[in-house]
Amino acid sequence: MDLLAATKIRRELKSEYPTKEFRTAEVKKRCLAKLTSSVRSSVVRYSAVQIFIGVHLCSSVVSKFPPLLFVILLFSTNVHADAPLLFMTDFGTTDDSVVICKGVMLEVAPDLQIVDITHEVTPFSILDGARFLAGASPYYPAGSVFVTVVDPGVGSVRKPIVVKTRKGQYFVLPDNGLITLVADRDGVEAAREITNTSWMIGSALSSTFHGRDIFSPVGAHIAHGKDWTQIGPEIKDLVRLKVAAASMDEKGIRGEIIALDGPYGNVITNIDAEVFRKLGYQLGEKILLRIGDRDFSVPYVKTFSDVPLKEPLLYIDSRGHVGLALNQASFADANKIEIPVAIFIPGKH
Repeated sequence: MDLLAATKIRRELKSEYPTKEFRTAEVKKRCLAKLTSSVRSSVVRYSAVQIFIGVHLCSSVVSKFPPLLFVILLFSTNVHADAPLLFMTDFGTTDDSVVICKGVMLEVAPDLQIVDITHEVTPFSILDGARFLAGASPYYPAGSVFVTVVDPGVGSVRKPIVVKTRKGQYFVLPDNGLITLVADRDGVEAAREITNTSWMIGSALSSTFHGRDIFSPVGAHIAHGKDWTQIGPEIKDLVRLKVAAASMDEKGIRGEIIALDGPYGNVITNIDAEVFRKLGYQLGEKILLRIGDRDFSVPYVKTFSDVPLKEPLLYIDSRGHVGLALNQASFADANKIEIPVAIFIPGKH
């Protein structure tokens, strides 16, 4: 509650009710209901100075209104909203694992806003998880909390950690390389190992379900506003993925097909659009490229409908990388693509 907020309350109350109505049971009931809702759903933050200013301003509207009700109104308008929590796993949705984790989160913070990134990460694929984290996180504000469980090493010596990036986002995940692509792009402000058992689900932790017992409650506590530095000691060295990088020479670009685009069967490469454009190809031109030991001739176009149905194309995908597809069909299925596989795009001659 600050001066502007208190002034706004004063103006709204003055316009809504004649002076005498402030003493009615109806107004008292509304104020008490507002307080009850706020206490139940949010962390109330205020200071003595703020209360004094607010009470003084509001009391100038009607001097006989009980000051306690004004304080209640001030408290209930000054609430701390939980940060958004983004949730991603390789659990799938055929059992109750995801909803159990969400239940743990909501037990910590009942009004938490949980946004699912996906729970269909390729099982055990840390690289896929890292790609999705890097793809989704730019669209969420500072303070957002990302709980990510792709954890083939669950129960082993790998550490459960929280990473805060220089963008001000928090990533609650295993220290297995999931943070690599985000860290490379956004930088790391600090990282801590999760050792504080009071932030976990209980003392009897499962050795195979850290998503429920560690990552979910810790993520919810951070989203709810608790001091993340209390989770455990700071760590400096994080596990990194060995991410293949495309290379370019006088012959062309050598890269890798690293993933498939969901149910559509488009293939995703690690070749950046800006690097590809250095080859000199123009839209509409055919490109003779090689995938593994097979040659393909595909047109470079802007979008899928630029070629006939079930015909191949090379395009720049929405994340700024070279992709290959069939118009309304699966390039991967039609050509039996198994990832990862090498791809070579020659220079334009």
